Amino acid sequence: MPVTVEIKAHCKNQDRVREILKSNNADFKGVDHQIDTYFHAKSGRLKLREGKIENNLIHYFREDTKGSRESRVNLYQTKTDSTLKEILEKAMGSRCVVDKKREIYFIENVKFHIDDVKGLGKFVEIEAIDMNGNIPKAKLQEQCNFYIKLLEINAKDLISQSYSDLLEQNSLFNQILIEE
Repeated sequence: MPVTVEIKAHCKNQDRVREILKSNNADFKGVDHQIDTYFHAKSGRLKLREGKIENNLIHYFREDTKGSRESRVNLYQTKTDSTLKEILEKAMGSRCVVDKKREIYFIENVKFHIDDVKGLGKFVEIEAIDMNGNIPKAKLQEQCNFYIKLLEINAKDLISQSYSDLLEQNSLFNQILIEE
C-alpha cells in the first residue's frame, strides 16, 4: 500500500502558490473538474474520483490531524464510462459528494493540488508520495515540511479533515440553523 505524507490548508493566495510552483519548475499536469463520491465504508475512507485527468477508486486510511500526516492509499484506476458508481451506491450507499476544480502539479515524487471546492472555498494540498516503498517516511516528512515553508503556508491555515468531512459539517450546521 503506497504511503504519503500530506497536508491540506486553506489558501488565501493561490496565485502566489502557482508562481512559486512554476518558479521551481513544477510539472503542470492540467486542471481537472473532479467529482469525488464518498461511500459508507467499514474502515478507512472510500471514494470514487471522476475527472478528465484522474479517475480512480480510492480507499485510504489517514489520521485527522493538523499538519503533515501519513496516509495509506489503495488506488484502482477506473474508466469514465464505468457503472462502478451505480454499483457502489446501491451496495454501500453514498455519504457525500465533493465537487472541485483541481490544478495538479508535480515536483519529483511530490504532488501539489490547488483546489477550489464548491461550498468550501480555496485550498492547497501537498502529497509527498512513496509509490514503491523506496522512500523512508522521515524523507517524505522532510519533503512535505520543506514545501510547507516554500509555499508560505501558515500553520493556522492547516486543516485536519477531508473535504467530505467539512461539507458534512457545513450541511449539519445549516440544518440546525433551519430547524431553529
